[in-house]
Amino acid sequence: MSAIDPEAPPSLDADSVPEDVGNMISYAANYGNPREVHAAFTWLRANRPVGKVYTKDFRPYWVVSKQADILEVERQDSLFLNGARPLILSPAVTQDALERLGNTAPSGAGKSLVALDGEDHRKYRALTQTWFMPPNIKKLEERVRTIARAHVERMLTRGGRCDFHADVALHYPIQVIMEILGLPPEDEPRLLRLTQQLFGARDPDLSRSAKAMDDPVAAAAVIRSVIEDFNVYFTQLTLDRRANPRDDVASVIANATIDGKLIELADANAYYQILATAGHDTTSGSTAGAIWALAERPDQLAKTHANLGLIPSLIEEAIRWVTPVKHFMRTAVEDYELRGRQIKAGDWLLMSYMSGNRDEDVFEDPFEFRVDRNPNKHVSFGYGAHLCLGMHLARFETRILFEELLPRIKSLALDGEPKWAQTNFVSGPKRLPIRFTVA
Repeated sequence: MSAIDPEAPPSLDADSVPEDVGNMISYAANYGNPREVHAAFTWLRANRPVGKVYTKDFRPYWVVSKQADILEVERQDSLFLNGARPLILSPAVTQDALERLGNTAPSGAGKSLVALDGEDHRKYRALTQTWFMPPNIKKLEERVRTIARAHVERMLTRGGRCDFHADVALHYPIQVIMEILGLPPEDEPRLLRLTQQLFGARDPDLSRSAKAMDDPVAAAAVIRSVIEDFNVYFTQLTLDRRANPRDDVASVIANATIDGKLIELADANAYYQILATAGHDTTSGSTAGAIWALAERPDQLAKTHANLGLIPSLIEEAIRWVTPVKHFMRTAVEDYELRGRQIKAGDWLLMSYMSGNRDEDVFEDPFEFRVDRNPNKHVSFGYGAHLCLGMHLARFETRILFEELLPRIKSLALDGEPKWAQTNFVSGPKRLPIRFTVA
């Protein structure tokens, strides 16, 4: 397959997405302005709910923008695969460069949980699935609440002003996931930096080398170098946990067996990496997004203060509102008709969770932030076989933070211009200056 399909549609037909809409939803930089991206997806849901996108820099793909269609695809994991082609939308030339380097997925040379299918996926998921279920997570409450209280107390000493993302949302989730993995606190800056460099590879404020991302070969090398740094760190962790196992998830992974054999070092590294990165950046985004929404909507903050029992529904609304994981790609393995469109075997599909979470057929007033929204059938955690492994942890740690924080603050307001990360994959606020008064 060539890097870029030279055969663009001769005219806009019933399948094709207009070029301006396709460009808006494809390029990472546009996601720094979610309002415009949401406008593009709103047009798609109304006019091309399943449409073919042709742009000059990306391989052609179908965009699936309605929630019902996303669920239809995701429940059929044997027909629409994660691992057959790249799992994340990126420019074709960057994909080609990564493939030449022997790396088609962002999780490195090992088997990444999110890029596995079928029996392989079930085997690897089973290694930690029980650990991330509510009964086990509940055992962490005292330790996690201690971390949450420390962040709240530090925020309250800032004199009524802070950057909530930089001061709280960025650090709290990574400290929780480090606690679960059994990593030392002094390693936090290293892991935080690598996570931002991986998910924010094209954001000028987060990337290891934003300028290099304009060149496909250099961009692939930058991503590869970040992955290699992760692998160096996690290889040391695996060797230590094999020699000195502990009661932590790192020990579970390091000493896991697949088909009767000790897990390969590269596969263990890929497993750690997806837990450490996705388990951090997603919660960071939804937590900061909740505070941003409340700072702009004092009535919703007042409603929560009047009934702290709304914290769980506030969390669900924040996860819907931000949709930290914007999309995943799937590859059709056989011909399939979806909403009257003829998907061919080998076609590439973008599952837009961001769009599914604003679907007018599912949500009343989808562009309103409501702390008491019920029902709230968002798709932020995916669906089907690849339902997010860490969804219970995300809800748990966010609930504890808000239980500690919200009763302590009387008011919230923005204190400058917030900014979103410029990435079309995992993103949320990257700057959130706020003013607050203490209760």
